[in-house]
Amino acid sequence: MASSTTKARTSQSDGGAQTWTMKWLVRIACATAIWAVCRGLDTIKDRWYVFDPTSLHELAQAAVKAAPEPNDINFMIDHIVSNLTATYPSTRIAINPDESEWVFNNAGGAMGAMYIIHASITEYLIVFGTPLGTEGHTGMHTADDYFNILVGEQWAFAPPNLQMERYPAGSVHHLPRGQIKQYKMHEGCYALEYARGWIPLMMPFGFADAFSSTLDWWSLYHTCRITAREMLRNLFIGKI
Repeated sequence: MASSTTKARTSQSDGGAQTWTMKWLVRIACATAIWAVCRGLDTIKDRWYVFDPTSLHELAQAAVKAAPEPNDINFMIDHIVSNLTATYPSTRIAINPDESEWVFNNAGGAMGAMYIIHASITEYLIVFGTPLGTEGHTGMHTADDYFNILVGEQWAFAPPNLQMERYPAGSVHHLPRGQIKQYKMHEGCYALEYARGWIPLMMPFGFADAFSSTLDWWSLYHTCRITAREMLRNLFIGKI
C-alpha cells in the first residue's frame, strides 16, 4: 500500500515537472518569435520614411529666417505647412493642414501644446511648445527624435557630461533612440519635432501622465482622436 502511494506521488511530481518545463519552453519560444519579428521589422522600417531630417532642419531654418519677427510662431508654422503640402503630394503622404488644431500635451513631467502635422506608424511631425517654459524627462524611445528649434531656446543635460547643452532658434537637437536626457524649453519655446521609428511604441510615454497625474481626459481624447485619424488617413494611401 505504501509502495503504491509513493509511486503515485512520484508520478504526480514527474507530471508537474514536465508541465512546468513545457510552460517555460512555450514562453521562451514565444519570446524568441516576438524578438525575431521585432528585429525583422526594425530592419525594414526605413522603406516607409518620407521625410528627411536634414530637409526638415533646412525648412525650419528657412521659416525662422523668413519670419517678420523672431517670435512669430504662427508665421513659421504657416511657412512650414505650406512648404510641406507643396512638396509632398497627397497621394504619397497625408498632412494635417488645420493649424488651429492644438491640444495640451503632458509627457515626462513637461507640459506644452502640440499641433500634429503628420502622424503615421513610422513617422510623426508636430509643433510642440509653450509661451511659459517647461522642463522634464525626454523619455526613452525606440525612435530617433529631432527637435528643430523655431522660437526661444532649449536646454538639455545628460550625465556624465555635467555641462548644459544649448539649442537656440535655428538649431536642431537630435536624441538618438535609446538615449535619455533632462531638457528644458526656456521661457517660451516652440519646436518642429520629428520622430522616425515605430511610433506606436512611443505612445505609452505620451499618455502616462494623463493616467498618473493630470487626469486630463479631454486632452487625451483629442490626442488619440487626431493621432488615430491621421494614421488612418496615411494607411489608406499606403503610408505606413
